[in-house]
Formats: sequence, C-alpha cells, structure tokens
Amino acid sequence: MRKITILKTPIKAVLFDLDDTLWPIIPVLEQAENLLHGWLAAHAPAVVEHYSIETLRTRRQALMQAEPRYRIDLWGLRHATLSEAFRHVGADIAKVEQAMAVFSAARNAVTPFEDVIPGLARLNARLAVGSISNGFADLQAIGIAHHFQTSIAAHRFGRAKPDPQIFHAACTALGVLPQQAVYVGDDLALDVQGAQNAGLRAIWMNRFERNLSAGYRPDAICATLHDLDRWLIEMGA
Repeated sequence: MRKITILKTPIKAVLFDLDDTLWPIIPVLEQAENLLHGWLAAHAPAVVEHYSIETLRTRRQALMQAEPRYRIDLWGLRHATLSEAFRHVGADIAKVEQAMAVFSAARNAVTPFEDVIPGLARLNARLAVGSISNGFADLQAIGIAHHFQTSIAAHRFGRAKPDPQIFHAACTALGVLPQQAVYVGDDLALDVQGAQNAGLRAIWMNRFERNLSAGYRPDAICATLHDLDRWLIEMGA
C-alpha cells in the first residue's frame, strides 16, 4: 500500500466500483460471450453463420459511438446489437430475451477476490458501504447484495461515472456528505479522478501491478481490501 495524501474530514462511508475492483471481469466476459455464442449456434444458427463474437463486439463499439446513451446502458447496448443481428438474418426476435438471459447469468458468475468477502464484512461493522458501477452486474444474483446499503448502476440511474451526480446520489443514499466518503476503484479516470472531482476521496485499487499514469493523484493506492482497511484505520475510520 502506498499512501499519497492525508485529509482530516472523518470518513463515514466507503463506495466501491465492482468489475476489476471486487472481482476480475475479463475472463468472466470471455466465458459469457463463448457461452452465448454456443447458445446461439443451437437456437439461432443463422445469427452465428453471419456474426462471430468479434463482429458482434465491433458492432457494439460502433453503436456505442453512434448513440451515446449506450455508453451508460451496456445491457441495452448488447440487447440492441443482438436484436439487430437477429433481424438482419430473419431469426426469431423473441429469442433475444432468452439470449440475454444466458449472457446475464454467465456475466454474473463472478468469483470475488479472496479478500473481498471478509473485507466487506469488516467494513460493514463500522462504516456505511455502497457501490457505483457503469456495468450491469447483479449483486443479488452474485450473492453479495447484503454487504451494500446502496448500489447504483449507471443504466438505471441515467448517468455514468465520472459524472459527479452518480457519486452524489450514492452519498445521499448513505446519508453522508461527499467529503465524508471514499470511493474505491481500478479506473484512474472514471473512479479516481471522477470521485475526486465530485468531492470524495479516492483509492486506486491496483490489483494488477499497473503503473500510475501521470496526472492522477489518488488519496491512496491499495492492492486488496486488507490494504484499504489498514488505510482507513490510519485515517481514524
């Protein structure tokens, strides 16, 4: 753990990013896309004949650039891309919902880092705990929703990190001021800078030994929730 700055305002709440902060996401997404493509091969083969995993990914990226709302609604982006593919090949559009259910179940089959569950339990004993995510992980399906007093997803809230409003909404839900909250995330722009611009302290969760990019000054750098807990104790929280 590397301490960067010390602020004196009492900390009353901790807010978390989810993907790559509480669990690794890339292998989960790869597995989910493979399972989805296998399901499509069995139930909508015409889609697979015309669209590979890569071409669907490329189309999602293009659609996101064309329609900024999909930068917030990643579930809607994937649904729209699949719907477009189904229509293009004349497949049964009703099966898109089934396809999304297959993908969503696999996308929520995450394995938290080993420090996460005990770390959340320790934090809950003395602080308010919440989450803010631009993704569409389902904490109920994952089985850890009870660790969070509030959980805000961008696609439901209508704004995404780094917009200050989503950070402020989470603070309001927990009954704290922004300066009384710490946000923990892996993305320097969305999580660290975004939280700091909204008036929160920000911890960079660096689980993958990345280098700190120039221009960013997180309040601390941690590799685990154990590191985070020690820093919070040093801060008097």
